[in-house]
Amino acid sequence: MATAVHPLPAGRAVRVRHLGPNWYASVMGTSVVGTAGAALPVHVAGLREVCTAVWALACLLLATLLTARARHWTHHRDQARAHLLDPAMAPFYGCLSMALLAVGGGALTVGRDWIGTGPAVALDTVLFTAGTAVGLAAAVAVPYLMAVRHRVQASQATPVWLLPLVAPMVSAALGPLLVPHLPPGQPRETLLLVSFALFGLSLLATLLMLPLVFARLITSGPLPLALTPTLFLVLGPLGQSTTAVGLIADAAPRVVPAPYDRGFAVFALLYGVPVMGFALLWLALAAAHVVRARRQGMGFAMTWWAFTFPVGTCVTGAAALARHTGLAGYEALAVGLYALLVAAWLAAAAGTVRGLLSGELLAGPRPAPAAPRPATVRTRSGAVR
Repeated sequence: MATAVHPLPAGRAVRVRHLGPNWYASVMGTSVVGTAGAALPVHVAGLREVCTAVWALACLLLATLLTARARHWTHHRDQARAHLLDPAMAPFYGCLSMALLAVGGGALTVGRDWIGTGPAVALDTVLFTAGTAVGLAAAVAVPYLMAVRHRVQASQATPVWLLPLVAPMVSAALGPLLVPHLPPGQPRETLLLVSFALFGLSLLATLLMLPLVFARLITSGPLPLALTPTLFLVLGPLGQSTTAVGLIADAAPRVVPAPYDRGFAVFALLYGVPVMGFALLWLALAAAHVVRARRQGMGFAMTWWAFTFPVGTCVTGAAALARHTGLAGYEALAVGLYALLVAAWLAAAAGTVRGLLSGELLAGPRPAPAAPRPATVRTRSGAVR
């Protein structure tokens, strides 16, 4: 359930006490606007330059958030531990991994135009290594905490639970970008097969969790208004896995021995086509829920960033299918989804800027008002409810 917040007093410095790991979603959503635009199967004059500038903005956001979160852990450790023990907040630690990976992958995709190939490879190597390590840790630690500390119920399931499980899939999609920059032979083949293993790890974990999310939606009714945008998070593992198998297939020739190199290309189609079909079905379902929520008064919340990165992965997934099939339909799908991504990013970014300027997004929860004491009843108990 959404928590009411109150603005900070005028003139007071913005604090980081209530800055949670969910803020990394803004880095993910910004970075994917650049990388997805560069992956489009059509040429638009000036688009690559704009995508590179957006990637640079994502770098700045990542550096700012890493600094702020370090300060948060230094000065507000009690709140940081509370986030880990909060079943609604702990899954967002997967966003740290995906933010690192998204910016690193963007360095090789578009950032090299400004910083050069050598520095881009170095930056991506560092961020890919750190992001993968954090992602694997989150994929184990968060479900463990959910089992032994959070004590959640099936009726509480939301798509947010998928976040730590999707992070290794992002590594699977971005690992192939580094393969050509490794020495030929075992180093390249090892990284490619590790990427494929990460694909399987994330896919199977997602297949375990997704039925809980869908069952909760069907049996317990729509999500609370503020959480409705998180339905778009289901698109993340769908689009990212389609992207991953496509990029692994692109990198496989001359890296893995025949006939397995060709097998990756076959698998990219046999897997990607039906999964992209299901992604479009879920997109329609999620959009219908969002329209309903808006009609019932859903306002802006940081959950709006769920509209961005998952849709971006579907853009890159559709672009991968366009490369492997040559079908104009997938090219049109990639362009249409990218237009949706840009519109979603503009809406989420505008709402975030307004919330920061007003102080609402970084304010603490408003204490619940105390219930008035009955005027005609005198109690002897000192207990307070």
